[in-house]
Amino acid sequence: MRQSLPEIERQDVEEVTRAIETRWCGDAPRMLIADDDSSVVRLLADHCARMGFDIETASNGTQALTAASRTKPDILVIDVNMPEVDGLSVCAQLLDMNKRPLKMIVMTGGKNPDAAERCEEFGAYYARKGPDFWNDLQTALAEIQPGMAGRILQSNIAKTANPIRRRPRVLLVDDDNDVNRFIASRLEERGIDVAYALSARQALRIAVRDEPVVIVTDYFMPNGDAHYLLTQLRSSEATSNIPVIVLSGRKLGATLIQNLQRQICGRPGAAQVMAKSGDPSPLFAALNSYCGFEPHAIDRTNRPEFALR
Repeated sequence: MRQSLPEIERQDVEEVTRAIETRWCGDAPRMLIADDDSSVVRLLADHCARMGFDIETASNGTQALTAASRTKPDILVIDVNMPEVDGLSVCAQLLDMNKRPLKMIVMTGGKNPDAAERCEEFGAYYARKGPDFWNDLQTALAEIQPGMAGRILQSNIAKTANPIRRRPRVLLVDDDNDVNRFIASRLEERGIDVAYALSARQALRIAVRDEPVVIVTDYFMPNGDAHYLLTQLRSSEATSNIPVIVLSGRKLGATLIQNLQRQICGRPGAAQVMAKSGDPSPLFAALNSYCGFEPHAIDRTNRPEFALR
């Protein structure tokens, strides 16, 4: 069957376009995406590959360093909070290691003035996970790769992509790091980000920086107990309404519990006061009401080795 001239011309255009794209992709800028949230990695990898980037991924800081030394990426897109090595430390090490230019986009899940300041020092772009994330990413990529700006901006990911959700973050405060690590491992299985503090003073700094959805704190700690922490949290507008769950391995009297739960300057006291025990289910039930665990997370809280001391 003979083809009409318009059909032949259309096929020619399509073949030329495919040839150009194939040749162009061979020299595509290399992008390394690093985040311990696999859903974020998948979304970013999919959309950035469609823009024409050659994608490599990593799920923690150590993997990111290894992948970067192997593939020599042109662009690094990395989350700040990751296991093993945090995102900013990865950026610093790569800047020291790389003799070739490396453009960086640093992602955070909350307001992080320290991260923003260090990004400025590194000459890195800063993108906060949330409603404006895709717009910020597109703008940064268009500036980094001006030759691809048209293609990047025409991808319309800001309008069509699923939002990059900020995962709920829990701040654990306990001078026993074994307790912190054990609770953290169970929370991370449920899709929750975790920050640690070993004292009340450290907890205050982290709470202002990371905006946790809930704080779980031991009562007895060096440099300030849970009541001191609550008072300091309620005196700052940034942390005045963060729910606080207090744990204790020792029995607390009824009067002390009432004082912990009493309002402080018209703001809420402790949301709950709970005993540390071998049965963590009450704690995880309380946390679920604030965080909303991943629906398909495996429930392992009743494993026999669990013990809060």
